Amino acid sequence: MNSLASKSSIIVRVSVALAGIVVLGMSTMLISYWLSERAESDSLAINVAGSLRMQSYRLGLLAMDDTPDMAQWHSAQQKIEDTWNNPVFIPFLHEKPKIRELYNRAVENWRVHLLPEFNRMKQQQGLAAEQHLQLLLDEHIQLLDALVQTIQQDAEQKVRSFRLVQIIALFATLLVSALVMYSLRVKVEQPLNQLTTMAKRISQGDFRHQIPVHNQDELGVLASTFNLMSRSIANSYDHLEQQVDEKTKALQQSNRSLQFLYETAKIIIEHNPQGINYDAIISHLGETIGISDLELCLMTTEGNSPYLQIKPATDINAELCKKQNCSKCLSSRGVVEKASGMATYRFQLMRNERHYGLIVCRVSEQQLLSPWQEQLIQSTTDQLAIGMSLKTDEDQSRRLAVLQERNAIARELHDSLAQALSYLKIQVTRLNRAIDREDKITMEDVADELREGLNNAYRQLRELLTTFRLKIDGSGLKVALESSIEQLRAQNSMNIHFDFALSNIPLTPNEEIHLLQIIREASQNSINHSGGKNLAIRLWQSAEQAISLTIADDGSGLPDSPEKVNHYGLAIMKERAKHLGGELLVSNLVDGGVLVSFEFMPDFIKVRQKNGIITSDILNESR
Repeated sequence: MNSLASKSSIIVRVSVALAGIVVLGMSTMLISYWLSERAESDSLAINVAGSLRMQSYRLGLLAMDDTPDMAQWHSAQQKIEDTWNNPVFIPFLHEKPKIRELYNRAVENWRVHLLPEFNRMKQQQGLAAEQHLQLLLDEHIQLLDALVQTIQQDAEQKVRSFRLVQIIALFATLLVSALVMYSLRVKVEQPLNQLTTMAKRISQGDFRHQIPVHNQDELGVLASTFNLMSRSIANSYDHLEQQVDEKTKALQQSNRSLQFLYETAKIIIEHNPQGINYDAIISHLGETIGISDLELCLMTTEGNSPYLQIKPATDINAELCKKQNCSKCLSSRGVVEKASGMATYRFQLMRNERHYGLIVCRVSEQQLLSPWQEQLIQSTTDQLAIGMSLKTDEDQSRRLAVLQERNAIARELHDSLAQALSYLKIQVTRLNRAIDREDKITMEDVADELREGLNNAYRQLRELLTTFRLKIDGSGLKVALESSIEQLRAQNSMNIHFDFALSNIPLTPNEEIHLLQIIREASQNSINHSGGKNLAIRLWQSAEQAISLTIADDGSGLPDSPEKVNHYGLAIMKERAKHLGGELLVSNLVDGGVLVSFEFMPDFIKVRQKNGIITSDILNESR
């Protein structure tokens, strides 16, 4: 596999192509060098061979001279011998048979025929000898011309060979270059273009495109890797899309569940348990979880059968339900039984260890409830139980409020009207005794006491009725106080000044009622007994975050026995102050008049101090 990959490697192929081009170039250079080396002495050989002709003519002229110079003769003869023996002819004699043959013939003709003739010509002069020598010399020149021509042809052949080599090298180089370029185009450029195209498609989100792999080279391996990567990304993308779809469905499911719980909580808050449409809640619950067989049974704490049974879109068999024992349902939770291919879930409506009923869900054993379905049903039962528990607590609070109000009425009657009636009963006893004794003076005195006692009892009764009618609606304590003060202003001519600085302090209803009644009682006492012209009521929060109240008038002040004048009103105010955790003080002012002062710590501050919470300075802005 490795050898196959190495053979098909692009690097190997490019290296082989480059090596081929280099080898071709080197071979061309070497051959050209060799041819040029061989042709280097051709021109010299032609010149040397050509000089033999001139030397032969010169030697012939010297031979035909009547008075030859022997020194020149011997020099010319030696020179022509040296020319015949020139090393330039050696390569031709070894490598060129034709040139060797012509060379040998010319040398033989020179040495055998022409040179002896030249020597005889020195000895025998005459026209015939010269003509004979001329013929031999022409023949020798012809041989030399043939030799020179052959050497020239050989040189020309070498030049042609050199040209042929250059042309062959040129076409070979072009061919190899074309093959390399074609191979690069087919093996490199096209695969790279395919890889580039695939990369662009991947960047555009197309993970399905695949590249055809025809080679096992680097680009083929890269293409296979791209294909594998693309398939992996496509699989991952499909998996992610599947997960996104699942998460989207889960979020939609959670959204539907939250919407259902919100709507259920809204219905429970806006309606009392008797006015809740349980049928709609159970139907909506079944649609949300995809279960149709749901049943709601509401029961009293002491009962053993439901007083209300809801099963949407199903006829309820009341007689069958009455025959069943619900204690098993109330004591069980989750899958409690599997029978006939059905699984039964029971979810209790229970809060603070108090049972209000249950929701029963029946599904097939092959389609058990998923955790989110169980959680949604359980949340629904918890909300219904909370709503019923809040209703129970509200009813209990109302009962306690009624009892407290009745106790307050009884206390008010006991401390005021009951005491007055007791006093009148005593006076009636005195009257009976005076009648028995026929004591007119005592009877008149008792009659006056009875008249005044009845007037006082009637006045106290009206005050009690007014007190019982006092109420604080949603507008708050300030509006209730202003309304009461307006009533007091309408009943007398006193100037009542009211300063309320508790707008940012939360008070409980009990604290508001007691403050209202203390202020009204103290104001009523000032109006009835002080004889003054001005009454100042001030309510604020002190630096210690306590609620402070002062009621001051400019009247005659307190008598020595204020309880006789005020009857039981002062005692009632002190009793109310004690319920708020404070002490009510009544004193005379230096400049005249009475000052009623009261201070207590509201429950809001007590709870925060108990829990170690620092109260914001915003509460002190009312100072």
